[in-house]
Amino acid sequence: MTPRPTTRALHTVAGAALASLVLAACGDGTSDTGEKAAASTSASELSHVHGLGVDPADGRVYVATHDGLYTIAKGQNPKLVGDRKDDFMGFTVTGKNTFIASGHGAEGSDRPGNLGLIETTNSGRAWTSRSLSGAADFHSLDSAKGIAYGYEGGRIRVSADLKNWDDRATLEALDLAAGPSGNKLLATTSEGVVAGSDGGRTFGKGAGPVQAFVSWPTQKALFGIDSSGKLSSSADGGETWRQLTAVPGGQPQALTAVDAKHILAATTEGVYESRDGGKTFTELAPLAS
Repeated sequence: MTPRPTTRALHTVAGAALASLVLAACGDGTSDTGEKAAASTSASELSHVHGLGVDPADGRVYVATHDGLYTIAKGQNPKLVGDRKDDFMGFTVTGKNTFIASGHGAEGSDRPGNLGLIETTNSGRAWTSRSLSGAADFHSLDSAKGIAYGYEGGRIRVSADLKNWDDRATLEALDLAAGPSGNKLLATTSEGVVAGSDGGRTFGKGAGPVQAFVSWPTQKALFGIDSSGKLSSSADGGETWRQLTAVPGGQPQALTAVDAKHILAATTEGVYESRDGGKTFTELAPLAS
């Protein structure tokens, strides 16, 4: 597993909190299949969430975890999708029935320690290796206007075809969000949210509150969650923020806004859903300790 960036530069109190999230997401820092000693996750129990998404084909909620991809619905037990219990580190929905992901092959499987970029076109039942197999581990993925953006090995990597990647800016970040118009990219850092308007080649200085995760579904609806679980929104691409509420469960693990009203967040206690733009949240599924 490609190590996450060093946290030496995360020297502020907010930066230290962000660093703890980096380390929690990082795992054990190894790259060989079988070296991770993850606890088994049963079909009725979730833990260690790395990504969230909704399939526009049918509205199902998907949860990418340390031990496979699951579907969840209120009042139902989580269901493993397919038979792969890989460690899905990076995950995003790119279209109907279509997701991209990255991470590590499950212990005992014949898949590599670093999966590179994989894609499914049948909602996670089967995956195809698209590029960088054995060589890359994306910890954050997003897409806009047919372009995939990934954060891997302390750098921004960009691809228009999921096969060829252009290495761009190097920075210490936890999460990425591509603007819906495709001309702006945000990254969460210990100095605040940094923004670039040239496809991830350069970024300005950190601005606004320090966010752990960000999600940008529509031009005037950007959402961020800080290391304590407080959710904020921005109508101007991150230049100013308005605090909304605290998502139950404390420290966040993932955030995805489907649109301006529909928001999913995973914290240390569960996966939560808002249908009113982040004013209130209800639990979809608890997380194991």
